[in-house]
Amino acid sequence: MGWKLALALAMLAHGPRSVPKAGYDTWQVYGGGAENIHYSRLDQINRSNVRRLRVTWTFDTGDMFPGSEMQCNPIVVNGVLYATTPKLRVIALDAARGTLRWSFDPNQGKKVIGKARNRGLTWWGAGGEERIFFVSGHFLYALDARSGKPVESFGRQGRVDLREGLGRPPQEQFITATTPGIIYKDLLILGSLVSETLPSAPGDIRAFDVRTGKIRWSFHTIPHPGEFGYDTWPKDAWTYSGGANNWPGMSLDARRGLVFASTGSAAFDFYGANRKGDDLFANCVLALKAETGERVWHFQGVKHDVWDRDFPAPPALVTVARGGRLVDAVAQITKSGVVFVFDRESGRPLFPIEYREVPASEAPGESLAKTQPFPLKPPPFSRQALTEDLLTDRTPEAHQAALERLRKVRSAGQFVPPSFEGSVVFPGFDGGGEWGGAAFDPATGLLYVNANEMAWILRLVEKPKAQQPRGRNLYLRNCASCHRADLRGTPPEFPSLVDIGDKYSAGEISTIIHSGNGRMPGFAQLPAPAIRAITRYLVSGEDTAAAMETGAPSPMDLPYTTDGYNKFLDPDGYPAVKPPWGTLNAINLDKGEIAWQIPFGEFPELAARGMRNTGTENYGGPLVTAGGVLFIGATNHDRKFHAYDKATGKLLWEDTLPAAGNATPATYEVNGRQYVVIAAGGGKSGAPSGGSYVAFALPEK
Repeated sequence: MGWKLALALAMLAHGPRSVPKAGYDTWQVYGGGAENIHYSRLDQINRSNVRRLRVTWTFDTGDMFPGSEMQCNPIVVNGVLYATTPKLRVIALDAARGTLRWSFDPNQGKKVIGKARNRGLTWWGAGGEERIFFVSGHFLYALDARSGKPVESFGRQGRVDLREGLGRPPQEQFITATTPGIIYKDLLILGSLVSETLPSAPGDIRAFDVRTGKIRWSFHTIPHPGEFGYDTWPKDAWTYSGGANNWPGMSLDARRGLVFASTGSAAFDFYGANRKGDDLFANCVLALKAETGERVWHFQGVKHDVWDRDFPAPPALVTVARGGRLVDAVAQITKSGVVFVFDRESGRPLFPIEYREVPASEAPGESLAKTQPFPLKPPPFSRQALTEDLLTDRTPEAHQAALERLRKVRSAGQFVPPSFEGSVVFPGFDGGGEWGGAAFDPATGLLYVNANEMAWILRLVEKPKAQQPRGRNLYLRNCASCHRADLRGTPPEFPSLVDIGDKYSAGEISTIIHSGNGRMPGFAQLPAPAIRAITRYLVSGEDTAAAMETGAPSPMDLPYTTDGYNKFLDPDGYPAVKPPWGTLNAINLDKGEIAWQIPFGEFPELAARGMRNTGTENYGGPLVTAGGVLFIGATNHDRKFHAYDKATGKLLWEDTLPAAGNATPATYEVNGRQYVVIAAGGGKSGAPSGGSYVAFALPEK
């Protein structure tokens, strides 16, 4: 059977659909287009010939360093590929040859301290002018797309300080953005990454003038007095609370003038006695008027979140068959492994949502929501509760160790409150669904999601009293929730600080503490004596006193924190649950059913011993094409780039990358030839780092 006939039959099985006759044939926008559905109408590479794919060019950025990552989904405009490197240089490549046209270094040659993340860039063009927008540190840059030079008329000498315009002292704010903004007319609409601990900047969604960099509108995700949702927080929370930010990116319905944003949890992630209430607009899907930022509708997926259950990816603008016609909709994947689907204009759920009672917290001062929403369709794409029968049986010793550990903590499915003995979060803090997002096929109505099947343990611990301003005490209050009390962290996500003085000078450590680095927030609000005391403790173990004014109690001074980000692993470092440890899923959004699900990824060393197709942690999203192929890298350990039959999940082709492809691939056409490109950056889950872009194409005739 030819691939086109197979595709036609598949389309008949999925209702009143057809392959889009326009659009979806470029990759000028992060996620493939403003709808963020990772779809391409290109079909030169298809089911019948994908096995003939070959590497056509590789570009080595030269920026790789131990522990670095590269998560960028490149964009391609007029034959030029724009992307970023592990050190956050912006590069422009000839998209057909992979040769460098220009490079811009926001660090201006200075040493890069620690890892940084960037998932993409934004292109804008009008009147013969083209610009590339991206964020490094707390600066939003505008570059001339042809030369790579900063546009002097934008902000101050080509950049805007994102700390300004938030209504709080700029020098005390940590803010950056790892995901690109989206263009509507002459506006760049941008979210942010802020600290997940307190103090934290507010997660305002803002629209910047693409020519001048001036803020045209702001939407307060922590509502100010008089704004909708203000009564879901304590009355002064807007002055001190933070988070509720759009860090995963957004999507745009240009015809309706609507921008859709997904938001994360409020700070502090795991204890919220100082933010009693449902905390709108944290953990929401937001529909805003793109012209003004006015709220049209919202849906809150987690009320008063204390599980770090951010909406982890941009909403996907999809179409759903209902009553013989297609309805424009919004599909939102979640860390908990479920999908919510809404009517795009009204926000009405297109599948039933049930509000169920959930347990109360035993933590003093905490007040959780009595109910939480559960979609009845589609079914979850990740397992929802860790029970003893799901524990690893890789070896008898691994099973016994996992059993003993599980019996010491709480595990009863979703929304088990954080506890002092420890509570299982399954899927874990990373999901379930993750930042790579979903792909959607308009021809069949299938939504494709890769997912993690990892359990983590959340444990509350008391914070040291604020009246002890010494180096170790300050470290425990401000740093131990990520890097642990013993400084060993949970590498590679939260690195060990043991012997950190061998890697960085005292001055560099103080700079990181003050200004932040990568995912780590800055602590500019700490006075200089406190930063010096923490630095001395990290470098030499010296527990010196810091001359600080304690002042009156602050609502940011919480009595509890956590003992770190702890994966539930067996004694050999493998997941303590039965496989699959990662999956690839196809979900029929017309019917609300799982179309297919397969294990995704494997550990080479286990595969060599006969334990294959276990699935692994995976980061970076899929790409689906009209040629019937689903492309995805993502798997952390096997470095594979895969092509699957989008109708069945059958593996059609794979190749090994220089490093794991923890990024979403892109596809584009130059001079009649289709290419597929992916960033091979590695660096996750202890895997080796890389720093190259690899492009594939069919052999030239």
